[in-house]
Amino acid sequence: MKPLHELSIAEAGSRLRSGQLSATALVEHALARIASIDEPVHAFVLVTRERALEDAHRADLELRAGVDRGPLHGIPYALKDIFDTAGIRTTCHSKLRVDHVPTQDAFVEAKLRAGGAVLLGKLATHEFALGGPSFDLPFPPARNPWNLEHFTGGSSSGSAAAVAAGLLRVTLGSDTSGSIRGPACFCGAVGFKPTYGRVSRRGTFPLSFALDHCGPLTWSVEDAALALGVIAGHDPLDPGSADEPVPDYTARLKEGVHGLRVAYPRHHFAEAEGTSPEVITALDAAARTLTRLGASVEEVRLPDFRLFSACGRVIMIAEGHAIHERDLRERPHDFARYTYQRLILGATLSAADLTQAFRLRRELTVTLNQGVMKHHDLLLTATGVGPAPRLDEFPPDWPLKMPMQTIPYNVTGNPALTMPSGFSSTGLPLGLQLVGRVFDETTVLRAGAALEAALGVRDRRPLLAAPPSR
Repeated sequence: MKPLHELSIAEAGSRLRSGQLSATALVEHALARIASIDEPVHAFVLVTRERALEDAHRADLELRAGVDRGPLHGIPYALKDIFDTAGIRTTCHSKLRVDHVPTQDAFVEAKLRAGGAVLLGKLATHEFALGGPSFDLPFPPARNPWNLEHFTGGSSSGSAAAVAAGLLRVTLGSDTSGSIRGPACFCGAVGFKPTYGRVSRRGTFPLSFALDHCGPLTWSVEDAALALGVIAGHDPLDPGSADEPVPDYTARLKEGVHGLRVAYPRHHFAEAEGTSPEVITALDAAARTLTRLGASVEEVRLPDFRLFSACGRVIMIAEGHAIHERDLRERPHDFARYTYQRLILGATLSAADLTQAFRLRRELTVTLNQGVMKHHDLLLTATGVGPAPRLDEFPPDWPLKMPMQTIPYNVTGNPALTMPSGFSSTGLPLGLQLVGRVFDETTVLRAGAALEAALGVRDRRPLLAAPPSR
């Protein structure tokens, strides 16, 4: 007898369709957990209680009538607060948009509604999906459920914290340089950045048109596969959307990894400054596990990680500055300190800088996809180089060194899945990253499911501590 919040999407869906469980009961349980647990975690910036109960009631009526809208029908979800929701406040966690109420839904929200899912609310983010963790914003930053004094990662901070705390099984986030995968890593969740263009960004507040991705954060790989199947698809109104068929992402989840060829660029994290020995040990163990399960793992070398990072950050900051240029000039004090410090750097970049970054992006993408990925099905690497740092370790001004190794696959656009690889000696989650060929999310999920079962870390959940004094 699992508690309702520990039911997978598939388990809850089976009970909903058999009549053993109602969507209303599932939502009431989630709302009660949010009320009792979320105050110290700060995952939610808005709980849409009335909307959730209405959605759940509609789902119950439809399911009893034999209307089945798909795997998320009757399942609660929540959105990072950069996704537009018609008639519901969407703030980007910023003073600049604290009263903004959209008139239309984002593409992913429309897909989730059409699929019968139940909206529980909007989730904390770093301001405009960039600056954080910041205490000078209208809402407090989300806290890591494994230890409330530690960072969640960003910028989909509330999305990962809500899943890790067991408030719900699926949330939506965005990822420009690792903003789905970083929080998933630090909070012990599963985070999936699909191929660039696989999920429409329309109605999602942009940070970088060239690098932005949308995707799910969940408790399990199967949950991620089910959620991706609902939100993926071509959107002719998004210039970056790809007109590619959407497969059944769950069809091959149980096939294992036998015969798959896995590239292992160990040097990217093992030679990086500040990498924890625990991360290296966990990744080496994951590589051995893949070998034991029948995959062929080969150590390879990629271009220097710093090339990927510099390329991606020039593009991200240049485009981010362009988006916020007017407010940076006219309302600079309404930004959080971290956000302003990062965005204003875009004013120092030249057209030549951006041109060279896009040229390098093409070279790096070709090197990965026509080199390593031409001869391998997957790539195994680190997500972060250590566990989540403490919040009080962040200096007053934005630190330039970033602990994540996620940005290369925003630069190239390849699908990338982050999942737990184990725990540090302090009890904080560690994560690994599986990267696939363009539009081959199915193989990434297949390998992720096999590793998840073999590593056996999904039964461990955080024990929430008392609220911090700060």
